Amino acid sequence: MTVSAELQRAIDSLNIQDVYLRGLDARCLGEFDPKYAPDLAELTIQQMHLVNQSQVVEIEEHTRLLRVFLRLGVRWVDPKESEEAESIRAFIEAEFIAEYAMAADLEKAAIDEFSLKNVSYHVWPYWRELLSNQCSRMHLPRVILPMVQLAHNRHQQVEGPESSSKITEH
Repeated sequence: MTVSAELQRAIDSLNIQDVYLRGLDARCLGEFDPKYAPDLAELTIQQMHLVNQSQVVEIEEHTRLLRVFLRLGVRWVDPKESEEAESIRAFIEAEFIAEYAMAADLEKAAIDEFSLKNVSYHVWPYWRELLSNQCSRMHLPRVILPMVQLAHNRHQQVEGPESSSKITEH
């Protein structure tokens, strides 16, 4: 993989400081109870992986942080249901924040590229652990995620992707 000059500047300037959970929403919808559902194997699993926003903040004089907000999610959908809202049986969604100390000022393009291409590496292990534990707690089928995954900024169905992306202001 080739690294652009902007991305290399960001990699050289940013040092990971923290990764933490900002929010979590996990629920079963309607009458669905995964512990007793006879058709769990028929449900389709869809994934969401979205770099939502990034912001540069000054926390002390001459100390700046890059904060990147990453949304991740999984939902169990009944493919026989034609209405999307009615097809969702359960979901687990989380928003993480990854914070980086900034050694130098960076252009928006460098921050955006770093946010889209590198942040997921830092957040992914936290998401894997959270999802695995939450599935177990809710009696949902266990989802085994790969060790590393890049942000594609899209909703992804196991059978095929649907595109969606967003990066907001710094």
